[in-house]
Amino acid sequence: MSESMLCSKTHEYLTGEDGNYTIGLTDYAVEQLGDVVFVELPEVGSEFSKNEVFATVESVKAASEIYMPVSGKVVAVNEDIVSTPELLNEDPHGNGWLIKIEAQPDDTELADLLDYSDYREEVE
Repeated sequence: MSESMLCSKTHEYLTGEDGNYTIGLTDYAVEQLGDVVFVELPEVGSEFSKNEVFATVESVKAASEIYMPVSGKVVAVNEDIVSTPELLNEDPHGNGWLIKIEAQPDDTELADLLDYSDYREEVE
């Protein structure tokens, strides 16, 4: 668990620095979803604005849209999670990452993100 992990109110996390970030779903979100059976990710090169839907995750319980925590350009997608969606359940903050982006978020984009410990307090 990285101290630099920031979380959105819609349960996405953002880690990284210097314009290179990894985005995934928080462990809390994955617990709420249950067993993940399908993950749809964007193509490399796609650009998204903050709060725009960039992915869909389906579990045995529900389908959920996944929102960008900051604006950025997709530079990598986790192909392993597309072929093996249960990785999301097993290791959401590690091998279960969704996408990597290039971004230069300013303070206004980061303002509504919580550090992980504050996020956990809010959802419990």
